[in-house]
Amino acid sequence: MSNAAQTQASSTNENVEVVECKTKADRRRFIDFQWEVYKNDRYWVPPLISEREAFYDSKKNPFFEHSSVSMFMALRNGKVVGTISAIQNNRHNETHHEKTGFFGSFEVLEDYEAARALLDTARAWVQARGMTVLRGPTTFSTNEECGLLVDGFDAEPKVLMSYNPRYYVTFLERYGFTKAMDLYAWWANTDTAAHAIIGQRFERVAEAAMKRGKFTVRNANLKKFDKEVDLIKKVYNQAWVANWGFVPPTDKEIEHLGEGLRQFVDTDFVFIAEKDGEPIGVSVSLPNVNRPLHLAYPNPGTPELWTLLKFLWYRRNTVDSIRIWALGVVPKYRMSGVDAVMIYKTLQAIMRRKMVGGELSWILETNDAMNRVIQFANPTLYKKYRFYDLKLDGSNP
Repeated sequence: MSNAAQTQASSTNENVEVVECKTKADRRRFIDFQWEVYKNDRYWVPPLISEREAFYDSKKNPFFEHSSVSMFMALRNGKVVGTISAIQNNRHNETHHEKTGFFGSFEVLEDYEAARALLDTARAWVQARGMTVLRGPTTFSTNEECGLLVDGFDAEPKVLMSYNPRYYVTFLERYGFTKAMDLYAWWANTDTAAHAIIGQRFERVAEAAMKRGKFTVRNANLKKFDKEVDLIKKVYNQAWVANWGFVPPTDKEIEHLGEGLRQFVDTDFVFIAEKDGEPIGVSVSLPNVNRPLHLAYPNPGTPELWTLLKFLWYRRNTVDSIRIWALGVVPKYRMSGVDAVMIYKTLQAIMRRKMVGGELSWILETNDAMNRVIQFANPTLYKKYRFYDLKLDGSNP
């Protein structure tokens, strides 16, 4: 921890000590603390501990090849009462020509003094590196789980979406953070979406686009996984480049993400649009494996092998929804019906599999085009996530 962070934490929060995680044992303590925060929460979906350990390991996560992260714990009488990570995402700042620092892994008991000590520490850490804004939460970039849940606490999060107690909103706003951007999560019930699309204008648009034959849409081929990931990467970096906060992942980050998704991706829900042999659109929907993971309930006191066996057992018959994780079309083909065809095919797949519905997330509140397209499925805006900013002018909030 920097001297500035130590001084600020000790001077404003005398009963709370903030320490930096330096060892593997520290990181494990950092990870395990989540179970203390959410021990009475019916909706929180615990992560696999081995996955979190690998995520925070600088030798395994390619994010650390270009950027820096420090992990901190808040202690009260030697007991962990909160955690935070301070992040310098160099690729973000290079892409957006900013000096923005980030915070993530923000977990804290209902203890504002501890929350303030953690935020003081992250603030001092990024200021010491010349940052002028502190933004978050994000773990570690917009290519992973990010945003603070601010509306829609009465349902478990879908796969790769974040979750947090309601009081985190109060803590961040009390500290002085203000809204930077909201992220929308829409829920589309299968029967409702089918009624709104089948036999309606949306279906006619999709069918007309397919009949024109100017592009093809196919399911991904898991046997050619690496090649398919390369195609998806080409579209991803073109289709999302203008989005707020988007940072193009490195090749190693794409490969790392692909390997992480490979274990539960279902090609019935992955579509690649092509024209003249080149990818022009992708749609990747993920089975909501959060449901069986929640039932298996990983925890520090249970051997992970046993947890994985329970997960595989529950996965057989409890995955009844999907999350449309990524849907994008390269700019040149956005008015050609590619997105409509991929959405239509996704709905057909959901119906064949007799699933109850799907979440479309996350969508920037400013992405008017996508939010308009989504309306054809007659969805419900049922969750909102928020990025917060704090301008760093050297004064205390």
